[in-house]
Formats: sequence, C-alpha cells, structure tokens
Amino acid sequence: MSGQNRAYFVPSHSSKTEIAMVNQTIHTMKQPELGKKISELRKAKGLTQEELVELCNLNVRTIQRIESGEVTPRSYTIKALFEALGFQGIPEQLVTQPAKAPWVLYLGFAAGIVYFFASIFEISMEAEYVAGEYSFKMIGFILAKSASFIGYSIFIYGWIRLVAFYKNELLKYALWTMLSFTLVWYVTDMVAMISLAFEISDYYFVKISSFGFAYAFIGIGFLGYKNKFSSIPMVIGALTLVAGVLLFSGIGALLALIPLTLAELGQLGLMIYWIQKIGGTSSPDSTFSSQVTA
Repeated sequence: MSGQNRAYFVPSHSSKTEIAMVNQTIHTMKQPELGKKISELRKAKGLTQEELVELCNLNVRTIQRIESGEVTPRSYTIKALFEALGFQGIPEQLVTQPAKAPWVLYLGFAAGIVYFFASIFEISMEAEYVAGEYSFKMIGFILAKSASFIGYSIFIYGWIRLVAFYKNELLKYALWTMLSFTLVWYVTDMVAMISLAFEISDYYFVKISSFGFAYAFIGIGFLGYKNKFSSIPMVIGALTLVAGVLLFSGIGALLALIPLTLAELGQLGLMIYWIQKIGGTSSPDSTFSSQVTA
C-alpha cells in the first residue's frame, strides 16, 4: 500500500497528527486500538457520542462499544464513522473486513456435544463406582471419563476464545478456573483408578464442592452480560449459578443435574449463535433482539 493511496481519503485541511492517526487506524484495524483512535478523532472534532450518532446514523450504544473496544465493527461501519468525522472517500479496499470465527470455536462446539453425551455415562458410572458396586469394566469407565474430560476441556477453551469477541473478563477468569479444576480432578481420578493408592470416594465430596464453586463462578460471569445480549446469557447464568450452589452444598448434588443440564444446553446454543455472528451478517455487537447494529 503506497503512501499516495493511503493519503487519498484524508482531506487537505487535516493536521499531520490526524493523518497519521487515521492511516494507522485504517491500516491495522485492531481492537482496542481502533476504538481508541475513533474516540480520539471524535474528541478532536469536538463531537460528543450523541452528535456523532446523528452524523453517521448509528446507535449510540454501538458507538460506545466500538470506542471501548468491546466489538469489532464491519467495514461499512468504519467507513461511515470516518466519513462522519470528515474523512471523505475512504477506499473500500483499505478497510479490512472483520476476522471470521476461528476454527477452534467450531471445534469447541463439537467438543461440547461430545462432552454432553459422554458425561451422561461418566456420571452414572462414577455414582456406581463410589457406591462400591459396579458391573462395568474399568476400561469403560476410564474411556468415558477421558472422553468427558477432553470434550469439556476443549468446550471450555472454545468459550474462552469466544469471550475474546464478547468481552467479559469475569467470565474469562471463571472459565480458566473451571479448566484448571477439570484438569486437576481428572488426573487425580486417573491415579485413583489405576494405582489404587486411594479411592475416589475419599475425596468425592471435595471434588463435587470444588466443581460447584467453579460452576457458581461461571454463572456469575454469565450474569455479567446483563443488558448486553438479551436475556439468554442471564438465564444461562442463573441456571449455572443455581447448579453451582447445589453442588457446592453437597446436599443437592442430584438436584443440580437439572439446572446444570439446561444451562449446558443453553451454552451450546448460545455458542453456535455467537459463532455465526462473528464475521456474518451481523457483527458481534448485535443483540438477540437486533437493537444494536453496526
């Protein structure tokens, strides 16, 4: 990209600072730097967010999310913003299209489905195993537990990557906490089953309680999406939080399976919905009710 082409869209009355800022913004198109540059340009023009909204016909909430770096807007949104700020004639080819959803997100969704079914066998087998009476072969239990562990780990990692598009620091930390607990307890279970150094029943309630804490943490994380993406994340958060509290108490472990199952089905549905929004017909800042469009 030559300097002549990059300067094509910059009006003659712009300062050298403005020219450098716009050229850098258009060339890199990375968040949160993109939002910061747009905010700087807007303030340099003496415009409020509401005044900029009137000039480019966007929702004020969209402007807020773009400037805060929460979302990556599409090319025509960037073009509209810069033209509203006085930079006319931006060539379309200079505006990078938002990245498509990484393949790992689809892998995470597929792994979530594998986990969902594998966990049914794992939970039933573990209950029998802890009770001391089981009819299945140990290799079957190990395979079911391994499939559940691998599937859930990839599913959780997929959510961690997805949260990078739908900003939520609390949920990200909660997911990493769950991933850590999952690894620790999987290794512990494998040692208990293979070496016979100790039994799963020796620490079973501690494990259940720790998972309860992690689920409650994740539930609170989803509740952090309040007023951002419709009520769906809120419902998922509430169900996950209830399941986590029941598991943590130890008394309501069986009852926890009901809200937990509903929450995980909701997570799968929400995950594929958000994946399709990345680089699709709507950008990640779209809501379920289509109140915000970029």
